[in-house]
Amino acid sequence: MQAASVMMSGWSSAENTTRSATQPRHKLSVVIPAYNEEDGIAEIVERVLAIEPELQKIGVDALELIVVDDGSKDRTADIVRQYPAVRLIQHRVNRNYGGALKTGFHHATGNLLAFLDADSTYPPEYFPQMCKAVLDGADMCVGSRMAGEKNDSPKIRQIGNFLFAQLVSLISNTRVTDVASGQRVFRRDVLPLLYPLPDGLNFTPAMSTRALHENLKVVEVAVPHHERSGRSKLGVVRDGMRFLNAIVWTALTYNPARILGAIGLAGIILAIIVALVLTTQRLMGVTQLGPWGVFAVFSGLTLGVAGVSVFTLGMMFNYLVSLFHKRPIRQGIFGRPIFKKPLDRQFWWMGGVMVISGIALAFVALALGLSSNGPAGSNRQWFWMLSSSIIFLVGVQLIVSWIVMRVLEELARREGQVDADLAGNAVK
Repeated sequence: MQAASVMMSGWSSAENTTRSATQPRHKLSVVIPAYNEEDGIAEIVERVLAIEPELQKIGVDALELIVVDDGSKDRTADIVRQYPAVRLIQHRVNRNYGGALKTGFHHATGNLLAFLDADSTYPPEYFPQMCKAVLDGADMCVGSRMAGEKNDSPKIRQIGNFLFAQLVSLISNTRVTDVASGQRVFRRDVLPLLYPLPDGLNFTPAMSTRALHENLKVVEVAVPHHERSGRSKLGVVRDGMRFLNAIVWTALTYNPARILGAIGLAGIILAIIVALVLTTQRLMGVTQLGPWGVFAVFSGLTLGVAGVSVFTLGMMFNYLVSLFHKRPIRQGIFGRPIFKKPLDRQFWWMGGVMVISGIALAFVALALGLSSNGPAGSNRQWFWMLSSSIIFLVGVQLIVSWIVMRVLEELARREGQVDADLAGNAVK
């Protein structure tokens, strides 16, 4: 990397040759991003190096510790240099938390990658247990602070972490308890599936969201968490908004229908509730709409149209996203099929029924207006004419959406066939 100078204590070309000749079966590379951590870096380095015997007991033959000094202005790098077994990588300028981790991953040589903070808030003694979970079949193991018995972080952060975990659980349809944990172990070969990742502190929630949507097997191990001494680098409001932004936008690049479909469905349900309330009032003898009644009518019609538009847009985006990913990813509004035949395949006849119904209702409203005298008839006519227009437009929206999705489906099928043909020719 151009802006990073690499300093490796205790390594030589002869040692590299020997290591390559006796490549360990499993090697854990632990990356520690450090920015002005002179007070705590020595403790965490020594604690990480001390776990090597426990790692060997579970079949991890080698431990590599990499400290990425992210442009520190204090003695962090000087302290790390005192440990010959540690690889020190220095950024000339600060690249932030995620940027430092990505530098460490680039230089790591292990088939298992891990990271934790430099301030001893996370316990490296749990790495053997987390590595075992990965060796037993998981793609990623997350040290969950929220599931641990001890969590000294401020209550406001605990509440935020809980809410973010619930959000990711909802949009990925997978139960998780901690999406912002800074202690993880994962297989090196899944790293390309997790990129791109942001450079900031929102690195971890983005990683969790991508891992779940890539259908990776993510497990959690409960770990204790200690609040760091000194001032934290995390801003509750600023970084909280970044976390939310990373989660939502990452999810939209995999499964837009999960979010947009839920928003659209909420609008449709509210429109149905308004229609039921107005129908009930009409059956009870209410024939005149007051200001609130008129507001309810327009709100219901607006929510209905907007709900259908956003719902169908989310489903169309899912086809487009699948076309670009070219591999199985987690998609769907409800997490599992609700109908034997996908709902979007029904849009053509649903839209057709609504178009015909809208036209029929318009003529009925016209006949009502012609046969009625006075303002009462006109008042009823505008309501039914407006309703017929909305029904007609929603029907057109469904038909157009069906056409677009069928085109995207055909393009995806052609793309898959081209890839298959190219692969076959390459084999020949």
